[in-house]
Amino acid sequence: QVQLVESGGGLVQAEGSLTLSCAASGTFLDIIVMNWYRQAPGKQRELVAGSSRRGTTNYADSVKGRFTISRDNAKKTAYLRMNSLKPEDTAVYYCYAVVQSDSGPRTAWGQGTQVTVSS
Repeated sequence: QVQLVESGGGLVQAEGSLTLSCAASGTFLDIIVMNWYRQAPGKQRELVAGSSRRGTTNYADSVKGRFTISRDNAKKTAYLRMNSLKPEDTAVYYCYAVVQSDSGPRTAWGQGTQVTVSS
């Protein structure tokens, strides 16, 4: 099993910054993928940023140039640095991981952390 715990959300003014963290724990061999998603009220959950074990990253067009995903594989933790925040970035942010276990790949979601950007 794998558990994900997010932290770092909060209330910030427009143009401010926040850094989210996602710590993985449990029994697994390796973390293959760690992504960040978000869901705003009344909207579908969307991929914000993704990272692979090899270090490749991808971003939603709406956050390119403002958000940066990174990973510390030794700490089993992913980060999302969010700069130049906009009110439309307000959402619950979720961490998602695909891990390799001895019985095959497993997926997990975190509980979510609220990010609110005031204008």
